[in-house]
Amino acid sequence: MNIEYAIIVRNKTRLETLIERFNTKAQARFYIERQGGNFDDYVAEHDTFCFSLDRMQTLLSPVLKNKIIDRAFLPNYIFSDKNVIIVIGQDGLVANTAKYSNGVPIVAVNPDKKRYDGILLPFDTTNFLHGVEDVMKSNYRHQTIRFAEATLNDGQRLAAFNDLFIGAASHVSARYKISYNGTTEEHSSSGLLVSTKTGSTGWLSSVFNMAYGIAGMFEKGLSPKRPVLNENDLLFTVREPFKSIRTQIGITAGLIKEQNSLTIESLMPVNGVIFSDGVEADFLNFNSGTIATIQLADKKALLVQNEKHN
Repeated sequence: MNIEYAIIVRNKTRLETLIERFNTKAQARFYIERQGGNFDDYVAEHDTFCFSLDRMQTLLSPVLKNKIIDRAFLPNYIFSDKNVIIVIGQDGLVANTAKYSNGVPIVAVNPDKKRYDGILLPFDTTNFLHGVEDVMKSNYRHQTIRFAEATLNDGQRLAAFNDLFIGAASHVSARYKISYNGTTEEHSSSGLLVSTKTGSTGWLSSVFNMAYGIAGMFEKGLSPKRPVLNENDLLFTVREPFKSIRTQIGITAGLIKEQNSLTIESLMPVNGVIFSDGVEADFLNFNSGTIATIQLADKKALLVQNEKHN
């Protein structure tokens, strides 16, 4: 591959966001400490991130030209096949970036292993350069991630790297008809979560935690399990389904594969939404008369894997 530029994607640290809000670091400190918070933790997180970012650029610059873009500019940035993307930050930033990557390889770097789990961050500042060089040589191992996709009956589409949420924009019950594997029900719930394999380690895992935590109160010795999906699987779950005269609870979860899909018809006059990857600003309106088909997308992302270099 003729790689000409590395595009480094980062997000603002919590400290940077606080300074934007309060104008100065001193004013931010005053506010947080007056509320009883630990401002030094914000500073330590920021300093560790900046150290990692500086170290990464120092190692990368002799090898490949590079520039930094902020997460906020991702929707308007066009990546090319002459790029390699380097994401440095939390796992969620990988999901945000992958949506706009257009199949460009992503090298994901964990800047702070003591703070971030790094499930989607196989590299750190000591070994990321191996991943970049492998991409430059067109000899890299990667994980291909299939996206989930919601397609509306008016043609609008929304893809998700981790998960789609379908429900109400506020903390009220979502009303809809759901059709899956030949069965249709009317639901009142807190909405649906549709997760990819990658997303199953995030929001979906917390749903499992809640379910096993509640069940464990009544069934002793219950062994918690975590969702295990294949690359071409989506798992949907209905959050807090409510049974009434009009609403049912027979469809609460299921797998979506290549050969099937999930159909949801909105019964909400206003405030129905579908958003992806936890970003509420990235949404489709889902109000009465709207029908959404949820299925695997053709869209894919390439996450470079960490070969064990000696």
